Amino acid sequence: MATQQQQPGALYNALTAGSKIIGTVVADSDFRVDGTVEGDIQSTGKVVIGEQGKIKGTIVCQNAEIMGKLEGKIETKHTLALRATGNIKGDVKTQTLIVEPNAIFNGSCSMGKEEATAKK
Repeated sequence: MATQQQQPGALYNALTAGSKIIGTVVADSDFRVDGTVEGDIQSTGKVVIGEQGKIKGTIVCQNAEIMGKLEGKIETKHTLALRATGNIKGDVKTQTLIVEPNAIFNGSCSMGKEEATAKK
C-alpha cells in the first residue's frame, strides 16, 4: 500500500513490500519503492528502490538510489547510486553514477551535463 511518511524535516511517499502499482506514479517529494511498480515514476525528489523493490518502466527524478531491481530506463538530474544489492537492466542517463562492488548493471549509460556540451 502506498503511504505517506512524515518525520521531522522529512516528507516522502512509500510503496511497501507486497504492494503493487500498475500505471504512472507522480510524486512531488521523495518516493521509496519496496513493492512492485509496472509503469513509470516521475518525482521532483529522490527515488529509492529498496532491496525488495522491483520496477519495470521508466524513472525520471532528481536523484536515485537502487538497492533492488530496475528493468527499463532511468534519468536523474544529479546522482544515481547503484548499491551492492542493486540490479539495473536498461538505459541510464545521469550526471553522476556511483556503482558499488557486486552491483549488476546491464545496459547503456550516458553521463554529464549535456546542456553545457550542446552550447559549445
